[in-house]
Amino acid sequence: MTSEPPASASRMTSLPRALPPEPFAPEGGSGPLGQVQYWLAVIFVVGWTGVVCGGLGVQFGSWDYPCPLCMVQRNFMILAALGGAYIVRKGMSGRISRRDYMTGWGLCIVGCFGGGFAAWRQTMLHILPGDPGYGGAVLGLHLYVWALVLFVAAVTTIGVVLTFANETAAEIVPTRGVSARLGRAALWFCGIVIVINLVSVFALAGLHWYLPDNPSCYQLFHDLGVIDGECPILE
Repeated sequence: MTSEPPASASRMTSLPRALPPEPFAPEGGSGPLGQVQYWLAVIFVVGWTGVVCGGLGVQFGSWDYPCPLCMVQRNFMILAALGGAYIVRKGMSGRISRRDYMTGWGLCIVGCFGGGFAAWRQTMLHILPGDPGYGGAVLGLHLYVWALVLFVAAVTTIGVVLTFANETAAEIVPTRGVSARLGRAALWFCGIVIVINLVSVFALAGLHWYLPDNPSCYQLFHDLGVIDGECPILE
């Protein structure tokens, strides 16, 4: 004669066994396609920093002083470059999360939207027929018109890439070789140009809070007595 097992024991034997944890699989694309967003961030850093360099070249080469709206656009370009720099710097650590991608591209979009609005505003100020515009033209368009085109193109590019974010946003980024070297060079390039731009703004405004609508000299040198002549400034 056999005794039946307790009811609690039979219930315990009927419970499903806990499955072993599944191995971790990083999200995002793999292979060359998965590195698209990282390389786009590098292009953003180099590209927007290069545009700022172009503005500095016009400023120093042709003595075409930037107006306040020009400086606003230039600063938003730097913000867009810093958004890409955030992604590049995170990627150089070897691992980048989707939150990092979104933070970086969010900064880029804010920079492009703000800069695009400033460029649109300056374009509208000189839209009437016969208005010569502010500063010189490049390939038939003034710099602020080119800035508006670039800001819109940048936002469109980000939107297209984010549409395919699952395939283009790898979490693992190579920390050696070309990826690391180009990423580090882009960050250094951006940092150096930011410093040059800060020095340029300080030289334009001097020890004053505002830039005049139409700068005609470097106010700092005028205040120090290095240059003579009129140099209007808004106190």
